[in-house]
Amino acid sequence: MHHNSGEGLNHTHTTEFIMLGFLAYPQLQSTLFTLFLLLYLMALIGNLLIFTVIAADVRLHTPMYFFLANLAVLDICCTSSTIPKMLEIMLSETKSISFSGCITQLFLLSSILSIQLLILALMAFDRYVAICLPLRYTSIMSMHFCFTTAVTMWFCGFVNSTTQTSLFRRLTFYGRIALDQFFCEIPPVLKVSSSDTYINDIAILLADIFLGMFCFLLTFMSYMYILSSIVKSRSAANKSKAFHTCTSHLLVVALFYGGIIYTYGRPALNLEGDKDKVVSVIYGVVSPVLNPLIYSLRNKEVKGALAQILSRKIFSSRM
Repeated sequence: MHHNSGEGLNHTHTTEFIMLGFLAYPQLQSTLFTLFLLLYLMALIGNLLIFTVIAADVRLHTPMYFFLANLAVLDICCTSSTIPKMLEIMLSETKSISFSGCITQLFLLSSILSIQLLILALMAFDRYVAICLPLRYTSIMSMHFCFTTAVTMWFCGFVNSTTQTSLFRRLTFYGRIALDQFFCEIPPVLKVSSSDTYINDIAILLADIFLGMFCFLLTFMSYMYILSSIVKSRSAANKSKAFHTCTSHLLVVALFYGGIIYTYGRPALNLEGDKDKVVSVIYGVVSPVLNPLIYSLRNKEVKGALAQILSRKIFSSRM
């Protein structure tokens, strides 16, 4: 325990976190700044584009695109909750973030990641119903079902995050604390607390088991059924199209899950790791950039809708 007696009793309010993630590579500061800025702009433009196209084109008002629009909003929120602050910290002399800023960031991030797990699971389930139960698709994936599940998922994500974040009130942090990370997340912040984090660790483990395992199993089972259905398919064209779609979706899911399990599962099981920063960047920054590319911009319907919107805009501006 490292008690700084000059802090007064209210330690938590006077604490700030020094982000060591940026201090480790002083010679790469400008390169990292440019890279993160570019990735942020790509994620922002790509996801805004998808959301706009889906909202504007009535033909895309289907369950699959409804969930894609949700994913696009989550990706915008995910990158916006971390990257602008990261860029600001890079430019600052102190490389620090306030205690309240840090807690806000980890609250937003854990909410978004929880909802994203649920959305990816539901998107996999949607593809399973479309490919394996095509005749029952409209009755199972009704818009009422989609709206209800979406609202439930957002609610569950915020409840999980509120529970995790509220448990930080019982912890003590003294003085200025170094955090070996690019942004605030629950596991690295717990690691630097002066209090016993046993209850917090249990809460994370429970969330991992209930939320993480449920989503993982639903996603995994859906893709297993889809792949077995593809293998049995007689049509070579259908086979190749479905297989192509599934492999790219599985890439996104694997990247995202790999990162989440590494960051949130490992500390709960008391396993040490030193690649946290890189892994966090993969699901916190790289995934939101890849999602629009993999899920939609390679998709004929989205491309067609986008071309139509653009041609309409160009045509109306010439009038």
